[in-house]
Amino acid sequence: MKKLAVIFTLGLALGGCSFVKVTEQGSSVAVSNASAVQGCTKVSVLTVKTRDNYVGSMKRNPETLAKELTNLARNDAMDAGGDTIVPIGQPMDGRQSFDVYRCGR
Repeated sequence: MKKLAVIFTLGLALGGCSFVKVTEQGSSVAVSNASAVQGCTKVSVLTVKTRDNYVGSMKRNPETLAKELTNLARNDAMDAGGDTIVPIGQPMDGRQSFDVYRCGR
């Protein structure tokens, strides 16, 4: 029982922590919406994934999960030839897709 309490407490403490940071390269990638990239060139679609739970079925904080997925996409966008990402839908099961655009920023 004590072990379960420790795991639960650790999960609550880490619930708001984001473990994926934006790299130097990713920091030059903008996060936008579909209406703002109409004059840009779509170069790719990225799908990124991170853990959506800690232990068993204990789910992570949805905002933290969304931030990590966005950071992963920003980090990968330059390799795909883009400088702007647009999320496609909402995160599901620790995955999310993003359109990658070159806007000449």
